[in-house]
Amino acid sequence: MTIDYRPRGVCSNRMVVDVENGVIRSLQVQGGCNGNLQGISRLVEGMKVEEAIRRLEGIRCGFKATSCPDQLAQALKQSAQA
Repeated sequence: MTIDYRPRGVCSNRMVVDVENGVIRSLQVQGGCNGNLQGISRLVEGMKVEEAIRRLEGIRCGFKATSCPDQLAQALKQSAQA
């Protein structure tokens, strides 16, 4: 399954996540802090969706109510509910 998500409230503007059998196979992010998002992408590859949600949900970026990791968790949660 491919999740094409438009994050809100952060610098990145698109996340494309490939999930197979409940495991994240790849994550590509457009916009945002390139180095940090490449690191997050590599860290979540091979991780179970539930574990990624648990680890990333609620992370904030400065004074913002959300962050790119939190938006990734939101994208994964939406796809799990669909």
